[in-house]
Amino acid sequence: MARQNYPSDLNDKEWDLIKEFVETDFSKGGRPYKYSRREILNGYFYVLKTGCQWRYLPSDLPHWKTVYLQHRRWMRQGIFEEIYKKLHRLERLRNNKTPKPSAGIIDSQSIKTGEKGGIRGFDGGKKNQGT
Repeated sequence: MARQNYPSDLNDKEWDLIKEFVETDFSKGGRPYKYSRREILNGYFYVLKTGCQWRYLPSDLPHWKTVYLQHRRWMRQGIFEEIYKKLHRLERLRNNKTPKPSAGIIDSQSIKTGEKGGIRGFDGGKKNQGT
């Protein structure tokens, strides 16, 4: 049975950009995966896009527990951060900028407020001034 395509699915170009981070080389042995890494990412992106609960993943995507556990592994390994860094560098190059920013801006509050803690009033129950 063919799987339904979802708007959150990775297209071939997107997959080519990030597959190096999630694919495993089985030349040294090991059991092949039941689901492709791309399908697991498609399940993860479905949850992100729709905001559904893990257990409500459609049945034509990998089992929710498989997607969830793999997502947790990748988070602990910093895979998503590495993917972000690569995509950020590529986007900067696409906009004719250097791969890494050369400057940063730090902003802070320049004018302090006059009223500390806001407006204060009288509390009839306590018989004193208070917040």
